[in-house]
Amino acid sequence: MRVMVVEDDEDLRVAISAELRAAGLEVRTAADLAGAVRVTGPLACAVYDRMLPDGDAITHVHRRRQAGWAVPVLFLTARDTLADRVDGFAHGGDDYLVKPFAPEELTARVLALCRRAGVGRPSVLRHADLEVDCARREVRRGGVLLTLSSREFAVLEYLAAHPDQAVPRADLLEHCWDAEADPMSNVVDVVIGRLRRKLRAPELIHTVRGHGYRLAAS
Repeated sequence: MRVMVVEDDEDLRVAISAELRAAGLEVRTAADLAGAVRVTGPLACAVYDRMLPDGDAITHVHRRRQAGWAVPVLFLTARDTLADRVDGFAHGGDDYLVKPFAPEELTARVLALCRRAGVGRPSVLRHADLEVDCARREVRRGGVLLTLSSREFAVLEYLAAHPDQAVPRADLLEHCWDAEADPMSNVVDVVIGRLRRKLRAPELIHTVRGHGYRLAAS
């Protein structure tokens, strides 16, 4: 599921994106309202900082709603009065989170909005005897529950969403790590190695030389 994060504070934007990617979401970012309009493709949810360099996100979202935009929206803001919250909901917001906030709460609220929208891939991805439950964030192989880290889950979920396809390392790095990840590092290969050990035989994750990895039964 793809979400958009619109936040002018670079450190916070990177931190939010990393948290959502670790939860298995695909993230697109923008630093202002003009950049948000340039984000293309279907979205399961949009997260807007309320006060941005080029305007109030509430006014921006209200205008998009009037034009038929139906993407669920979560507003982030330091403005915490009842009137501010009511204003946010009245102008097209679906949820409202006051800064400072716990990253886990933001992720939970975004995932809830994504589910409410009814978009994206199925909640359970199945391939051979592998089951990836995206809602519960559980993985089973042959019916046996496996213990995975957040990063391992994100990588496996992305591969399971593209079965029998050669997925480039760059795609895994983009969707499962934050924007600061070094594209020349071997972090993808390290996580793949751990996943292979935990999934055990017969092998499901295959190396596509010079390209990336493919999830396939054989």
